[in-house]
Amino acid sequence: MSTVTSADGTTIAYERSGTGPAVILVDGAMCYRASGPMRGLAAVLSPAFTVYAYDRRGRGASGDTAPYAVAREIGDLRALVAEAGDGVFAYGISSGAALLLHAAAAGVPFGGLALYEPPFVSEVDGGTWSRDYTRRLAALLDAGRDGDAIELFMTSVGLPAEMVAGMRTQPFWPMFESIAPTLAYDNAVMGDSAVPRSVAAEVAVPVLVAAGGASPDNLRVAAKTTAEAVPGAVYRELPGQTHDVTPESLGPVLTDFFTQGR
Repeated sequence: MSTVTSADGTTIAYERSGTGPAVILVDGAMCYRASGPMRGLAAVLSPAFTVYAYDRRGRGASGDTAPYAVAREIGDLRALVAEAGDGVFAYGISSGAALLLHAAAAGVPFGGLALYEPPFVSEVDGGTWSRDYTRRLAALLDAGRDGDAIELFMTSVGLPAEMVAGMRTQPFWPMFESIAPTLAYDNAVMGDSAVPRSVAAEVAVPVLVAAGGASPDNLRVAAKTTAEAVPGAVYRELPGQTHDVTPESLGPVLTDFFTQGR
């Protein structure tokens, strides 16, 4: 493990693997290096790329600085890019994809972005889900009910309530509770969960937006709409994949895009 220091003094932990052009991997909600998909994806990409997997602030071995602001997370990415070198590629999933969109629009010098299912679900329901979730999440976190906040997130994204109830009895649950406050960070990145068209219009690097062919309609619509909002972006669907895309399916798509620019 290595670290970089963000502009606000926060320590950001990362690990590097492989050789070749640099790629930064950006997790979505509840995920970080030790709990999420990025180590598996790094293993698939590392034969062709130097891969940087990091813990977003408030998670894993990274620090945190209050108050939270999306600009602070953009600063974390600036620090990582300074370490990896201008022109580094980046891949983000879910809210991590939305964060990359904001970072590129803010001038972080990426060479290209691959975004998997940024969950701008208000494109389908007009913001009903987003408004309700935001209100309930804020109330639970303000009350210190971190476990209930995690349960709200998990059931809101489709996990059955009985499955989540079982998870609450497992030894790993306190780890989830320890990063519950970062759900508010992801929610801030997502805004009103509609594609931020004015932000997307400012992105001036090659962009691939992908979705799983077996994902819910709202996520595929969100991905397509994101691609339409980014100048020159390409949209692809991965047959049979869902939001839990497998590294084996995703790796060749990313490799092709980052090496061929399409």
